[in-house]
Amino acid sequence: VFPSLAQAQASVANEVYQELGQPSVFLFCPTEYCSSLCSPSPSQSCYLQIIGQELLPGIGVIWTGPKVVSQELSAALLEEVEGVLRRRPVIWDNLYANDYDCRRVFLGPYMGRAPGLMSRLHGLLLNPNCELQANFIPVHTLGTWFRSELGSCAHPDHAGTEAVAALGDSQGAQDGSYSPQEALELALRDWVAEINQQALEPGR
Repeated sequence: VFPSLAQAQASVANEVYQELGQPSVFLFCPTEYCSSLCSPSPSQSCYLQIIGQELLPGIGVIWTGPKVVSQELSAALLEEVEGVLRRRPVIWDNLYANDYDCRRVFLGPYMGRAPGLMSRLHGLLLNPNCELQANFIPVHTLGTWFRSELGSCAHPDHAGTEAVAALGDSQGAQDGSYSPQEALELALRDWVAEINQQALEPGR
């Protein structure tokens, strides 16, 4: 019926989206959802070009970055993806995901994301560790990153660029930019306080 997989997927997604009354949040995960799955690149992928052309503009498209689990996200990559999809992507961030390896637990801060990414995103979803208690630092530091991004949006003259510092650098509380190290220290302080409070509860 359809000349390509992309056209089939876009047609079905569009029909479901319209049948549901075009909800404000409707996400589509493409078969090529990261750069490493694209051939030869996101901007030259025939599949993504068709998805960008055929998918209704109100539908959000999920993207994980250069890889399924991306250590870094750059503004340049997001600009390329936005160009081919004709919309800003929704990042499905697998930085902390460990459902594929139960021996892996990531307790570090949210990092490796270039400053000033907020304006290039339609949204961001965090795929956490499977172990609930292991996600205090990931969620806490993501909140700190989010607040710093909001601050950059409110004060464009303070918005970071990739040339300012290497990704993950611990600079910048004084200039309003995100510091993974400082975010980690804040998260650890609050986590210890919560653990101490729980330890005082009856039955603990």
